[in-house]
Amino acid sequence: MPPTMTRQWCSKLFLRKKNRLVMQLGTGDATRALQSAMVAVNDVAAIDINMGCPLKFSTASGAGSALLKKPETVHDILTTLRRNLPAETHVTCKIRLLETMEQTVELARVIEKCGVSAFGVHGRYVGQRPRDAAHWDQIKQVVESVSCPVIANGDVFEYSDFGKIRAETGAAAAMCGRGAMWNQSIFRKEGVIPPRDNLNSLLTKCFEWNHSLKNTKYLTREILIKSTGLENEEGWALNKSKSLADVAGVFNIPANVIGRKRVSNLKRPCEDLVENDENVRVKSSSEQ
Repeated sequence: MPPTMTRQWCSKLFLRKKNRLVMQLGTGDATRALQSAMVAVNDVAAIDINMGCPLKFSTASGAGSALLKKPETVHDILTTLRRNLPAETHVTCKIRLLETMEQTVELARVIEKCGVSAFGVHGRYVGQRPRDAAHWDQIKQVVESVSCPVIANGDVFEYSDFGKIRAETGAAAAMCGRGAMWNQSIFRKEGVIPPRDNLNSLLTKCFEWNHSLKNTKYLTREILIKSTGLENEEGWALNKSKSLADVAGVFNIPANVIGRKRVSNLKRPCEDLVENDENVRVKSSSEQ
């Protein structure tokens, strides 16, 4: 799909949400990062680079946490984006803790010098799993070592935790991962809504926009794991579902909502390859 068609698709659906949308990329290559960013640059507020994912599908290509020990590549990716993207488009990234505090601070300062608007710090080492407590004290040390805004991440499970992690680390902002996967209403000051109400709301949106079956099932599993579990009839039926209609039947949601908000004559950007990406010209540092 040509970039112009991609932009038309995004603009129709997300124009009023642009200031809330961030496009995160998993990449270990500056040129490819820019080519990908240019697809959606007119429709998002920021381009973020994932530098923390420890999973093999990410690190095998040099992306995710593989970047933590490649400061030159980090610098290349971030400066390429900052030089070539519109000034109003924010460039950010997210990292994990390195083996020593000194290494983490050194990388943080490299990132800051690239001109990013902010960067996130997940308070865990690459080898740590979610069950291990996040090191808020080390996030604080990163915050104190740079002037750039830092976004703290790790062990935010309810609305009050956003304030707690900011207070304890001095971070400019906070983000959450698992808490938001388990119940998307974590961002409500009034408190989370019941898990089943939250699930029905999420599924209805997935059905209305004809979301991919694979990701719809993944999101549903994440919610069920934290609430009712998957070792029951509902969980087994979800795993066996072969279509969105099957999933709708499992949770007693009318199948006629499927696709009712989908723009039928336009494809998703991911349904076709972006054409003419070789025409995306990378501005060199000498052209600044």
